[in-house]
Amino acid sequence: MSKKVALSKIVAVEKAVKSSAYKNFTKLHQQLQKAALLAGISRTYKPKDDDGDVLPAEQTRVQLRAVDAIKETQEELTRLFDVVATKDWGNLEAKADIVVDGETLMEGVPVTYLLFLEKQLSDLKTFVEKLPVLDPSEVWHWDENQACYATEPVDTHRTKKLPRVLVKYEATEEHPAQTEVWHEDVVVGYWRSIKYSGALPAQRVKRLMERIEKLSDAVKYAREDANSHEIEDVKVGAKVLRWIFAPEQG
Repeated sequence: MSKKVALSKIVAVEKAVKSSAYKNFTKLHQQLQKAALLAGISRTYKPKDDDGDVLPAEQTRVQLRAVDAIKETQEELTRLFDVVATKDWGNLEAKADIVVDGETLMEGVPVTYLLFLEKQLSDLKTFVEKLPVLDPSEVWHWDENQACYATEPVDTHRTKKLPRVLVKYEATEEHPAQTEVWHEDVVVGYWRSIKYSGALPAQRVKRLMERIEKLSDAVKYAREDANSHEIEDVKVGAKVLRWIFAPEQG
């Protein structure tokens, strides 16, 4: 009978198993490129004459054997192959519902899609956070004709400075009239102003943020539920690697 294991446990160890396997695999690969580690020699000296020099034997041992490297590689990769296979096969089975305020938005969602959705909601949150909001110092309403928000009309007057003449002293036979010119602001027209904006009410943006956060929480709960699903502990690595490194016949 196949052993059962929680998907969350496999996900938890996958990174460490990958790191260890790749590190040792790379180390063995690099060592196998060093000819000196694979080479050995044994030399003994025999003098030509009985009274000739006696020299000690020389020996260099082989420090690395390809067959040992293959065996170690098989052991390292077997665990890696099994862990990744168990996770991937488990992802086909691990599913959960997304439920928000008692309403099921999606049923039987695979854990891989839950991870995707979690990332998308994080990006959406950033997007909504940056949405422009209406100036709170104004009163806004939706304008159907302009398809945006608008303020109530505000009437203001336009003035223009017009010259005025003040007669200080009337003219006499002996003296001309004494006058002073000054300018008076006179209303010459009226402005009617309406402000328009493509921004959103702050309350609308706040509600959107709340909905995204609520859905994000629901997706996280669903992912945790899916990851708690017990899956078959898949063993495929040994068979695959035995086939690759099978000894040659004859």
